[in-house]
Amino acid sequence: MQITAAQLCHILKGEIIGDPEAVVRRPGKIEEAGPGEITFLANPKYEPFAYTTKASVILVSRDFEPREAVSATMIRVDDVYASITFLLNEFGGKVEAQEGISGQAFVHNRADVAKGVSVGHFSVVEEGANIGEGTIIFPQVYIGKGVQVGKNCILYPGTKINRDCVIGNNCIINSNAVIGSDGFGFAPKEDGTYQKIAQTGNVILEDDVEVGANTSIDRATMGSTIIRKGVKLDNLIMVAHNVEIGANTVVAAQAGFAGSSKIGDRCMIGGQAGFVGHIQVADGVKVQAQSGVNKNINQADSAWYGSPILPYNDYLRSYAAFRKLPALMKRISELEKKLKDKG
Repeated sequence: MQITAAQLCHILKGEIIGDPEAVVRRPGKIEEAGPGEITFLANPKYEPFAYTTKASVILVSRDFEPREAVSATMIRVDDVYASITFLLNEFGGKVEAQEGISGQAFVHNRADVAKGVSVGHFSVVEEGANIGEGTIIFPQVYIGKGVQVGKNCILYPGTKINRDCVIGNNCIINSNAVIGSDGFGFAPKEDGTYQKIAQTGNVILEDDVEVGANTSIDRATMGSTIIRKGVKLDNLIMVAHNVEIGANTVVAAQAGFAGSSKIGDRCMIGGQAGFVGHIQVADGVKVQAQSGVNKNINQADSAWYGSPILPYNDYLRSYAAFRKLPALMKRISELEKKLKDKG
């Protein structure tokens, strides 16, 4: 990437303030960027860095009014996040992979691999698997029997997709994610041991799904565990058997979903949130980090916090009162002592 501020301004339909010939070669964080780098200011907390950054170019919003001198060339844009996202995808988002099938990979002769698919070293594609055009399979990926992978997917090193699972088009599965591991199903026996229940279903990832590193999605006991179109799952997430996560829902790291929970469309779920099994969550629900969802949430576009969950504002009021408990207990103790002394 090498581009001038003037060229960037034209691409982003922005307004330039400063040197139009400033050259950008790479992006950088506003607090660390140096000459030849482009950075951005979107969060007001980082405004002080706008006056000290060594970056050559900085993207700012159209309504940004600097309170001090800014040495970097500024480009004012309508939406800073959208602009920097566009630039990162345009100039740094291309995934490099080897062409064709590595001689050190194993592809079963009864697997159907489309033209133009890349298969890296030591990857395995089992019998009956079907891989769509433009898909990139990095080294050490396992694709089990009967698996279907759509077009233009990226499977990063160490990904495991077990038998009969279905991956849609334009999906990204990051390193060491496991799709289609056995669901946690055991029946107690009279002698105190457990009998494993066969997990006969599969996992379906619809189009445009991204799965983070080390995330595990269990196959259904019967039927399918389903991750709907456009869902984005962070790293280290656990999705149990027969869970359904609705379209365009985003989930942060270390969240967990117990069996048969149903999550609506467009939900936003914070890190380490937990969901008990067999519950339903309405569309557009926001669940704060570390919350415990122990019941159905039927109100669409509502916000929740705490463990067990409370409506967001109720939780904040409750927590404000909770923080005062030590002082309140001390005051009660002092009042009791005074009453006792008077008596």
